[in-house]
Amino acid sequence: MGVVLALAASALWGWGDFLGGTLSRRAHPLTVMRAAQAIALIGLLGIAAVAGELDAGGYVPWGVAGGLAGCVALGCFYAALAEGTMGVVAPVAATGVTVPVAIGLASGESPALIQLLGIAVAVVGVVLACGPGGDSEGSVPRSNGDRSEGTVRSAVSLRPLLLSAVAALGFGVTLVLVAEGAEHSVVMTLATMRAVNAGLATVVLAVAVRRAAHPRHDDVPTLALIGVTDAGANGAYALASTMSLVSVSAVLASLYPAVTALLAWRFHREQLSAAQVLGVAATLGGVGLIAAGSA
Repeated sequence: MGVVLALAASALWGWGDFLGGTLSRRAHPLTVMRAAQAIALIGLLGIAAVAGELDAGGYVPWGVAGGLAGCVALGCFYAALAEGTMGVVAPVAATGVTVPVAIGLASGESPALIQLLGIAVAVVGVVLACGPGGDSEGSVPRSNGDRSEGTVRSAVSLRPLLLSAVAALGFGVTLVLVAEGAEHSVVMTLATMRAVNAGLATVVLAVAVRRAAHPRHDDVPTLALIGVTDAGANGAYALASTMSLVSVSAVLASLYPAVTALLAWRFHREQLSAAQVLGVAATLGGVGLIAAGSA
């Protein structure tokens, strides 16, 4: 059951990232994140009230820490994408899955040999699936017509790599904190994270971002779906981490880049490179090995 929930988290995160990325093409990413997280917070508090978990204890430090780590990770990730080449930035950020894997192994978790092989194959697949597509983003024409600068974006600078490395660490730490908070209350841990995310996004928008395009009124259903998929993914992962090894659940839940790439190919007609196709195949193979070891 833990494997199924972790895979469900991957599918939900993949859909949420696709929808959020699509909406962020005409609205500032922080405004999209704030609105989606606020909607998710309202829903989670309602669930907590029905489930009688509003008075649960022990989750607060994990939820607050998870919210802070998630905001830092997203902030660095967006900055890296804005300054660097997505084909370089995304694979680096995707390696954050190694954090919960390393912590799980260090804490005494002992996956079977076939599961370790599956983890390695799946991580490689995620990195390949996040790579540049058929229409490479490494070459962006400049508007000044200077021939010498026409394809400058192919060069890799240090700052985007550092930012994406921080994002990877933040994403990995967030997975660990969600798993810890889930031991006390899954719903309230997620609600606390959503509150911190929405609050910090509001502060940053008020202090650092002077002009930001906001979602339209007819975007509310999409924002609600983003919030539902994000909260649902976190919840599925949190439950999976209580049913199986964190080192295994984290990898299975981190296959979402392959889902997002496939959705972009299907709905936006974005081309998949040979490396991305190989990455999708590798992730599926890794899932099979991990599932076989869990049987």
